[in-house]
Amino acid sequence: MALHVVASRPDPALLTLPWSSSLAEWPEPPVVRLPRGLSRHVVRIIQVERQTLVAKETEEAIAFREYRMLRELRQRGLPTVTAKGVVTGRTDIDGDELPATLLTEHLHFSLPYRSLFQQGLGAERLPNLIDAMVVLLVRLHLAGFYWGDVSLSNVLFRRDAGGFAAYLVDAETGELTPTLSDRMREHDITIARENVFAELMDLQASAELDAEVPGHEIIDMLEERYRALWADLTAVEEFESGEMWRIEKRIERLNDLGFDVDELDIVTEGSATGGEGGRVRIQPKVVEAGHHRRELSALTGLDVEDAQARRLLNDIAAFTAHHGLGDLDRTVVANRWLLEVYEPLTAMVPPEARAKLEPAEFFHEVLVHRWYLSEQAGHEVDIFKSAADYIERILPTRPDDSRAGH
Repeated sequence: MALHVVASRPDPALLTLPWSSSLAEWPEPPVVRLPRGLSRHVVRIIQVERQTLVAKETEEAIAFREYRMLRELRQRGLPTVTAKGVVTGRTDIDGDELPATLLTEHLHFSLPYRSLFQQGLGAERLPNLIDAMVVLLVRLHLAGFYWGDVSLSNVLFRRDAGGFAAYLVDAETGELTPTLSDRMREHDITIARENVFAELMDLQASAELDAEVPGHEIIDMLEERYRALWADLTAVEEFESGEMWRIEKRIERLNDLGFDVDELDIVTEGSATGGEGGRVRIQPKVVEAGHHRRELSALTGLDVEDAQARRLLNDIAAFTAHHGLGDLDRTVVANRWLLEVYEPLTAMVPPEARAKLEPAEFFHEVLVHRWYLSEQAGHEVDIFKSAADYIERILPTRPDDSRAGH
């Protein structure tokens, strides 16, 4: 059987890999020693020229289905790993068939949940992890995606201004629908509760999570936060026609949550023109995540996670006020902030430590560190002095996030 590679922007070096051996038998290199999450499949992280890829053995039909699903989700702007290709037609030296292999791009600075706990993530940070997973699930549901296997194991986490952003890793059981039914959403919530509870119990059994953490309360929190966010994004709101300002307030509230409203369904009742005496009903029809991320990108060109973007936008606002630049165009001010603050500060990180944190997360941590130093000193400490102190005292103790992938 001839080897067959279907790939987006294929690298010829792919053909030189030892496809006639099971992934479990591949040597180093091309296999690289990066931590990875649990999987029911054989999974290896491999280096192909300058690319770091994740290879997963599975059935051919499943590999192609997941490849196309991940590509579709990615094209819709959803947070997933990037599908790179499928390799089929593999046989060993005896001519026996080997499984097809799905290739995805390794997500830099990503962490499986187990790596987070092994690095010392405490029970007090669990709500941050659950929030990230809830946002991911809601975003997928809004796009009409039924997951079918919601679990911490099928998610990668990236640090996001002290919290986390979650990315879908495994779409094997997923299904895209024009409109996701409430019944399918409820089924995903049930699966999430069952899987996350089991994973928390497993962490406690391996002493990676405090045995006193109440698993049932954590999964109740997951469901409660899912329902609250879903309601914020989709619920119908009714008010008197004289309260039209509430439309703008609803949009502002969704912006604060990190979502843009692309389409709003507005219905007036009791008055054809919406004048006094009538009622107005509004419901967001199309919402899109990444409000702060898009705003920051438009101002500076930086591409960061949404909570990081919000933090950087706040710093730009503080920079504007401090220098009395409120009368200038925001893009001009943001560019000055980029050149005078962000780029010089992130450039302070020594080359050997740049794999520990993304630049935007480093900037966020310096802002937090500056707050602590200023509180201790009783006056505002210069941000560059704060960065130097952070680099000297805190950064060396940080784990290397770029070496904690799948």
